[in-house]
Amino acid sequence: MWWRHRERIRFKGSGVRLLRMQGDKDMKKTAYMGLFAAVAIIFGYVETLLPVFAGIPGIKLGLANLVTVILLYLFGWREAAVVSFIRILVIGFMFGNLASIMYSLAGGLLSLAVMLILKKTDKLSILAVSVLGGICHNIGQLIVAILVVENLKLIFYVPVLLISGFVTGLLIGIVSRVILPAVRRAYAADSAH
Repeated sequence: MWWRHRERIRFKGSGVRLLRMQGDKDMKKTAYMGLFAAVAIIFGYVETLLPVFAGIPGIKLGLANLVTVILLYLFGWREAAVVSFIRILVIGFMFGNLASIMYSLAGGLLSLAVMLILKKTDKLSILAVSVLGGICHNIGQLIVAILVVENLKLIFYVPVLLISGFVTGLLIGIVSRVILPAVRRAYAADSAH
């Protein structure tokens, strides 16, 4: 834990300043992750207040996924996965049920895995990564629905899910592309202090 490292730092001598700066950087990153988790939970709550998107059951804007995309590009997949997991559990227990948690986890894991692979190629923009993440989120949820309901006829819902995943992923990608530079600047400025 960080407080144990601080105790060791006192007795190290010349390396004290470097180690203390690293500890402060880790604490700032943890604080930022807490803020991002809170924002994701708030976005999830706001989504519960909105009527069904486009009048189609099961379709949501995916506002909380904005935080996942930002974290993936700001810190990496581990931080994005942790905050996404926390968000899914909190939103599920507060506003949903165990089934909604199961569907969200399936969609979130598949989406994050695909976005991570696509981001690592460095060939696609944040917009394209977000669109494909939105589509995969819906496909992940559909796979779980087919397994739970044991009805392959749900496959006919794929065109609707592809279109909605494209539209919501595009919106999230546009917003991410606009705000990511500002978030990076704010984090860099805060880490410099």
